[in-house]
Amino acid sequence: MVQRPSIRDWDFPRGVASVALMAGYGVEHGVPVTALLRGTDLTEARLRDPDAQIDAHTELAVVRNLVRELDRPGMGIEVGRRYRITTFGIFGFACVSSPTLAEAIDFALRYLELSFTFCLPVTQWEHGEFIGRIHDESVPADVRQFLVERDVTAMHQVMSDLLGRHLALLRAEFRFPEPAYADLIAEVTVARPRFGQPHNLVAIDPAILDQPLPQANEHTLAICLAQCRDLVHRRRARTGIAAEVRARLVPRGGVEGLTAPPGIDTVAADLNMSTRTLRRHLDAAGTSYRALLDEVRQALAEEMLTTTPLSVSDVAIRLGYAEASTFIYAFRRWTGGTPAAYRRARAGRY
Repeated sequence: MVQRPSIRDWDFPRGVASVALMAGYGVEHGVPVTALLRGTDLTEARLRDPDAQIDAHTELAVVRNLVRELDRPGMGIEVGRRYRITTFGIFGFACVSSPTLAEAIDFALRYLELSFTFCLPVTQWEHGEFIGRIHDESVPADVRQFLVERDVTAMHQVMSDLLGRHLALLRAEFRFPEPAYADLIAEVTVARPRFGQPHNLVAIDPAILDQPLPQANEHTLAICLAQCRDLVHRRRARTGIAAEVRARLVPRGGVEGLTAPPGIDTVAADLNMSTRTLRRHLDAAGTSYRALLDEVRQALAEEMLTTTPLSVSDVAIRLGYAEASTFIYAFRRWTGGTPAAYRRARAGRY
């Protein structure tokens, strides 16, 4: 089975912890913070604000400043090693509270927009290995190698933290040519890395996936999951064309005014544009009609399951699903659990 992240590209809002970490690294190596933050609206004070949110292009600007100001071999590896569970806040605590590494990876892919990655992992089981292909095709070429090194090392560091020991890879492959500091990469991967390959790839022993994590805690995980969902909802506040489409999908009067959602043709006509033009505008905004409809349906489903006595079948009908099974499958894709489990968990909090 192939597991893909919930996001399509790296252009998602994020906190400032990653920028603060890179700024600290730069300062330790003689680069002033002002040089690292050049071209952004960030300040040192804002880097200390745990609630501050930036767009991905702001972090990318800091990455470019760091690479330009500090031409240090293996810098991506050194920076990546500094990403620990605590760097990721509630997202990291949810991972560490997961029962197994497999479940932590599944959660991480579903909530990857709470990370700081630019390279997107896609995982699958293949020939007795659990493989993660790390996609960098959309990462700007001038910082691609740094970000591949940083993100792969950070992912490895977090998995090692979760297990409580250094994770030895079965294989590690990279698209870029072999650098002079290949031994530094090998210290991370253990398996001797190969370079100039078709894909960035890491492979681990599948037997590791089902081993219990030392800090697993069901109660803590449930709390973290709820907080992660809330954080994602806040970060997905839409602007521009996406906000206009979303507004037309949200029923007036909340769940009481809910009817079958309008199709994309109806929404496009209401916005005085062709369906093709609407699709193009949404694609440029990094989303789609289907993604926005899923967001609205998830929010409404969670509201109905929490505040009404409606059965799962009734909720499915109100959301425009022909069958409850289709809704249950969609809800599991959104949240990782069933509507019934979600209702029970929420009921237990009150």
